[in-house]
Amino acid sequence: MPEPTTTHPEQTLRSLWAAVRIFLRNLKGHAHEPESPYQQFILAADDVCLHVGASDGRHSYLMKKYAPRATIHAFEPARYNVRVFKRLVALHGLKDVHIHGKALGDKPGEFNLVTPIKTNGHVGRSFAFITPDANAKRANTGSGATISERVEVITMDDFCAANTNGRVDFIRCDIEGSEMAALKGGWNVINKNLPNILLEIHPPLLAEHFGTTGEAVRDMILGLGYRMFHLGDQGNIIESTELVTGPWKDYFFIHPSRANRLPAGFFRDALMGAPTAKAA
Repeated sequence: MPEPTTTHPEQTLRSLWAAVRIFLRNLKGHAHEPESPYQQFILAADDVCLHVGASDGRHSYLMKKYAPRATIHAFEPARYNVRVFKRLVALHGLKDVHIHGKALGDKPGEFNLVTPIKTNGHVGRSFAFITPDANAKRANTGSGATISERVEVITMDDFCAANTNGRVDFIRCDIEGSEMAALKGGWNVINKNLPNILLEIHPPLLAEHFGTTGEAVRDMILGLGYRMFHLGDQGNIIESTELVTGPWKDYFFIHPSRANRLPAGFFRDALMGAPTAKAA
């Protein structure tokens, strides 16, 4: 069931209402994902940020709140989400937030963006994933029906060479299984900059659609000398080298070479030698 390429009045109204609802939630300070507030201890004022899998822009808004002078390049391949995101940027008057309607991968080309339909008939946009298989399904996310659209894929290395002078300070990445591909496509710029990273690792989709594992993603990053942290059950940050059991989890990867640039707070203390909570 391909998504239409034209924008119908109903879609325009739906995306407008979605943007207004998110705008009002942001103004009221409604909660984001539990890891999100810890970005204030990572983001420096003038960072160059890549928001990969930016969805409707809620987290780009929060990143700008913590680092108002940061430049954000947001990558979101879903056409509907891009419409909502653009409206949200306008409503908030956000500056230096650049929306790119593309996915990041290990090589340029095209993939399918597959979005499950929930059992209540709503589109499960937060569960969308890219895959070479237009008929791919995702277990336990809805009715079994899907929307599929062809999307352009570029590499992080190529983008940064053309748009950021090869610089990146922070990467937030939530792309439902294609995280290894995105990292491989940006390996040169990651090696050069050693940016702070907030990464959702999704082992089931990594295995199903990309033939790799969460441990391989972790090892790839830790091999550069990064330290890994995650949110514990009590809302505390824990340093560990082991992945948490479960279908997916967000992890902070911080390189010691960036310790002096970090804002005051947990991660700076941890990398500068203050005691931190360790996983057993």
